[in-house]
Amino acid sequence: MATTEVLLIQQVANLGAEGDRVKVKAGYARNWLLPRKLAIPLTQANKKHLESLVKAREARETNELHQAEDIGSKIAALNLAIPVKTGEGGKMFGSVTVPQLLEKLEEQGFHLERRHIVPFSPIKELGKHTASCKLHPEVQIDFEFELVSENPIEH
Repeated sequence: MATTEVLLIQQVANLGAEGDRVKVKAGYARNWLLPRKLAIPLTQANKKHLESLVKAREARETNELHQAEDIGSKIAALNLAIPVKTGEGGKMFGSVTVPQLLEKLEEQGFHLERRHIVPFSPIKELGKHTASCKLHPEVQIDFEFELVSENPIEH
């Protein structure tokens, strides 16, 4: 198969970020990347365009890192309590999963996705627990939350 080298102008999932020189199949470049203005053919004139793309990429990546660090520090400082239904002796009905945790974070003003909460197994006990949140490839924070009973615990 024939390949061609192109210069990416925008970030393309599973391929690269702006300013990257990538080798792709000629049809992919001709039918997908070039018409959507995601890339330009790599020519001598376009190589000069590379510096401005790399500067824009560095600025974007720095901005994303600072935003992730800022959000991470705010989440780590959060005091989160999740009320759950309990029965006799404080035994929980069901478990707390990622969607309930994300919903509670959403109420606090943090709009995270399921993929940000990394290895998380459903919690079936009251008390303090810890979850990890990966906001950026370089920013991963651990935050604590507490599961509390909605109704008074009867022993």
